[in-house]
Amino acid sequence: MQNLRKLKTYKELTAYLATARAEGFCEGENASKTEQLSAWQYLVDTGLAWQLQGWFGRTATELISNGLIKPQHKRRKKTETQTHPKRITTYFH
Repeated sequence: MQNLRKLKTYKELTAYLATARAEGFCEGENASKTEQLSAWQYLVDTGLAWQLQGWFGRTATELISNGLIKPQHKRRKKTETQTHPKRITTYFH
């Protein structure tokens, strides 16, 4: 599976264009499979897939399950050692 997030078709997307390509209306009528998958990846990454009609969320979930797109990036919270790498926490009992 190629990294859709690095494609030019992904980087040029807006919410409207991604929705059009995912649903296949107006500008999205003649979208290639790669353009459609890039649009779905964009909708998942921005969270729009979960805010639009239920069909978008269900379809996004199916595409993720089938390995065609990736789940949304999860940002990890910094741990104490990442925030203060030289700090050593000692606990006395």
